[in-house]
Order: sequence, then C-alpha cells, then structure tokens
Amino acid sequence: MIKMLTQVWALLLGIVLIMLGNGMHFTLIGLRGGIEGFSSTELAVVTSGYFMGFLSGARFTPLLIRRVGHVRVFAALGSFMSAGLISFPLLTDPWAWTALRILIGFCMSGIYVVAESWLNDASTNETRGKVLSAYMIAQTLGIIGAQGLLSLGDAATSALFIGASILVSISFAPILLSVSPVPVANVAPPMSLKKLFAGSPLGTLGIFLLGSIYATQAGMGAVFGTQIGLSAAQIALFVAMLFAGALVLQYPIGWMSDRMDRRTLIFGAACLGAIACTLAWFVGGALWFLMGAAFLAGGVTTPLYALFLAYTNDSLAPEDMPAASGGLVFTFGLGAIAGPLVTGWAMESFGPFAFWPVLGVTFLAIAAYALYATLFVRTSETAHHHPGEGESYIGVVPTASPVAVEAAGAWAAEHAEAVHADDEPPEPDSAEPSRSKE
Repeated sequence: MIKMLTQVWALLLGIVLIMLGNGMHFTLIGLRGGIEGFSSTELAVVTSGYFMGFLSGARFTPLLIRRVGHVRVFAALGSFMSAGLISFPLLTDPWAWTALRILIGFCMSGIYVVAESWLNDASTNETRGKVLSAYMIAQTLGIIGAQGLLSLGDAATSALFIGASILVSISFAPILLSVSPVPVANVAPPMSLKKLFAGSPLGTLGIFLLGSIYATQAGMGAVFGTQIGLSAAQIALFVAMLFAGALVLQYPIGWMSDRMDRRTLIFGAACLGAIACTLAWFVGGALWFLMGAAFLAGGVTTPLYALFLAYTNDSLAPEDMPAASGGLVFTFGLGAIAGPLVTGWAMESFGPFAFWPVLGVTFLAIAAYALYATLFVRTSETAHHHPGEGESYIGVVPTASPVAVEAAGAWAAEHAEAVHADDEPPEPDSAEPSRSKE
C-alpha cells in the first residue's frame, strides 16, 4: 500500500487541493446567493448549470485530449476554472452565475478525465482497486476540508472566492511536475439508454434518481441552510456532514455488498436515507438533528452510487461494461440536472423545508423499485454476482468520470474472473488415459 501511494501521491495531493477549491465554491454559491437575494429557483438553475457542464465535459474532453494531449488540456481547463471561480463576486447575476457554473462543471469533468487517465495508467491490475479507493478518499477529504476553510473569510466579500481560485491554481503544480504523458484517453461511446435499461432496469432508474439526490444535497444544501437562518459556520458543518457520512458508511456498505443480494442492500440503504429525511422534516430546525440527518442521508448516497455501478456490472457481459459505464455517467448527469430544478421549485412554493420531502420521496422511489425488483423480477441481472465469492465493489464517488467508472468495472470483471477461476476444479491430466467403469 505504501509503495503504491509513493507512486501516485502527487496526483492525490493535487486532487485534494482541487476538491478544496471546488468544495468551497459549491457552498459559497448558496451563501453568497442568499446574500445577493437570489431565489431558490434561481439558485437551482445555477446548481443545475454545473452538472450540464459536467455532462458535456465528460463527452468532449477525450476528443480534446486526442488533439492536443493530456498536459495541455489539463493546464487549459485549470486556467479556465480558476478564472471562473474568481469571477463570481464580479458578476452577481443569476444568469451570469449559471454560465460560470457551466464553465466550471465542464472544466472539472475534464480535469477528472485527465487525472483519472493518469491514475489508471499508473496502476496495475493488482493495484487498481487500491489506487481507485485512495483516489475516492482523497476527493471526499478535500470536499470535507473545504467546509472548514469557509470559516476563514466572509462570503459577502471576494476573499473566499479568491482563496478557492488560488487553491485550484496551485493544485496543478504537483500533478504537472510529476506525471509523464500517458496514452490517449479511450473512453467508449456511452451505451444507449434503451439498451442500458433493458440490461439493468434497477441500475438505470436508480442511478438517475440518485443523480437527483446527490446534486440536491451538494448544490441545494447550502441554499437550504441559508434560508432557514443557519450561520455560515453551521452551513459549512451541515455540508461537511453530508460527505462525512459517505466516508464513514462507504466501507460497511461495501463489505455487505459483496456478501448479500445487492437489491436488498439498495432497498435498505434507500430506506435509511428516506427515514433520515423524514425525521429532519419533522424536527424542523433543531440543529443537531439536522446534522444527524445530513450524516445519514449523505452517508448512503455515495455508497448507493457504487452499489448501482456494481449491480449493473453484475448483469452485463464484460465486453459491454465500458459502454455501460458511459451510459450510467450520462444517466446520472441527467438526474443531477433535474434534481435541483425540482427541489428549487418545491422550496420556492412550499418553503425551505421542502428540501427534505423531495429528497425523502426520491429515496423512497429507489427503495420501492428495489423492492419490486427483489420480489418480482427474476432476470439475469444477478447472474454474475455470487454473494460471498470475492469482492467486486469499489467505492466510486458520483463525481467520477467515465474513465474511473470504466476502470472500476474492469477491475471488478478481472477480480470476478480470477475468483471464478480459483473456484473451478482442476481439469484431469490429458496425458493420463481415462478409466471407464466396466
């Protein structure tokens, strides 16, 4: 493990710094938007803009890499992102912010594609699972740490936006000074939604709904906190709890994932999320109940993403996994665009506490379909998953690009094949004649 980390530490450090800047800007949008008097609907549009850019970046960045190479694309996207972050306090208009968020979403998606290409190239079949896990932990720690940095300044000034821009700018130094050129990113064209749904209805519908949940938590959580009167420090803690829960619950859910029917586990995790949202809605503004609800609701969201990826891979042949990875990322992105828009409308119409019922109903929809799939659907969806026979779950975070999702799927397929090969009885020696019973 230590040897593996020595090979990729610069890349992981750069990712932590990028996530510090990006995580700060996510929460700052809600804080500064409240100060500027933006409505819930306007901030929902701004939030969705990020995921519009993210979706397009995942699509077009591999084409840019083929034309000019990893280093140039990485440096260019970093420059645009840094400029975008520092422009928010200069252009305090919802439509201008939406355009900036589209730009930053595009840049972040492209940065992930490049970074994950380097990371994938630096790993072997034996180390890929550990490398991906370390990468996902680095991302989550960066987002959590970003919330602590918000206490160092005032959202009403430009200082925090400048700080986020600086962090992103310096994050590229350890990466660009330590990596070498890698082969062109070969991201498979995404599988059509029709074919993806035919192969795994629960995986496709579930990851769409989960995209809605994740984007609402990450983008509208700070808006909710601002509108119910939480202080900047309390809002930062609230957002941090969403991601801290994911860091804590990822391992136990992953451990269970390889030892029981994934549909049952998806049902249980979604029910836990729905219960947490229901309790938060009932208790109102009680601070520590809100923090506990954020911990649980956010805690099951990221593991559910990895669960849906693993579950969908269980139902597919290995040669279909690369295309399915792109299809799942696209489906998740569609849900991420729609979720904040629905939540913003609900908060505008029924008040800020509508944040919780929207999340809770979406969790319930996942749980209901998982229960239906468990009780009534008997297809090949679990043909390749044998609980207790090896691991095929990697804690991929929802912000991963198709490169990391493909790598996780490839690792799972290789691992499953290795376990299956170990379990097969040895073939009889062909040199020794067989003896028939007389």
